[in-house]
Amino acid sequence: MAETVRYEVEGRRVVVTIDRPERRNAVDRETAAALADAFRRFDADGELDVAILTGAQGCFCAGADLRAIAAGAPNRVAPEGDGPMGPTRMLLSKPVIAAVEGWAVAGGLELALWCDMRVAATDARFGVLCRRFGVPLIDGGTVRLPRLIGHSHAMDLILTGREVGGEEAQRIGLANRLCPPGGALDGARELAEQLTAFPQACMRADRLSSYEQWSMPLDGALQNELEHGVGVIASPEFLAGVARFTRKRGD
Repeated sequence: MAETVRYEVEGRRVVVTIDRPERRNAVDRETAAALADAFRRFDADGELDVAILTGAQGCFCAGADLRAIAAGAPNRVAPEGDGPMGPTRMLLSKPVIAAVEGWAVAGGLELALWCDMRVAATDARFGVLCRRFGVPLIDGGTVRLPRLIGHSHAMDLILTGREVGGEEAQRIGLANRLCPPGGALDGARELAEQLTAFPQACMRADRLSSYEQWSMPLDGALQNELEHGVGVIASPEFLAGVARFTRKRGD
């Protein structure tokens, strides 16, 4: 793994940190590949339940490294395989939380959108700032942003390129949790602890169904949900959960 990406296991969670503060954690080709490798490693590790993606020294990610691109070292843009920012074409089997301090803009916004949830500092800054330079969103931004916050809000950001602070980000559905400046990582850790405490097979099945339904007609999506649910009902985890519920009620 490249030195620009840190992979730190903390119990049942892992913190993946983009560590290029001299570039505001902008992602070059090597860093994108390292991020993709980090999340493949997380997804394959049966000892880990939740990942947190963050950036070093008070900045989430300022997007793709345009200086590297200008110098003739562009990010990967092939239609197959990993995305320009790394893991953004993956559908993992487990949740990822973005811990956002400072800038999460352009490709950095696309990374944050790829995550399941976003914990943001009140002074975080989201936006399609690449609008002013004629750099397109090519790593899920025009797809995930409207799905996440609605088309009208998404058009406001995509067309104008304006910045959105933490409070507005929460109001429009872009940020799930807010915390004081400097507290995003701790807030994400707290949220991760909540998720790791749940029965994992059930949570992962519901999560996967919610993603898969986007490409399905209603009847197909409902059938897919049922198939995931039946798999959970047949598992020891389900029976153990029912037993816990009945003991708690005294039945």
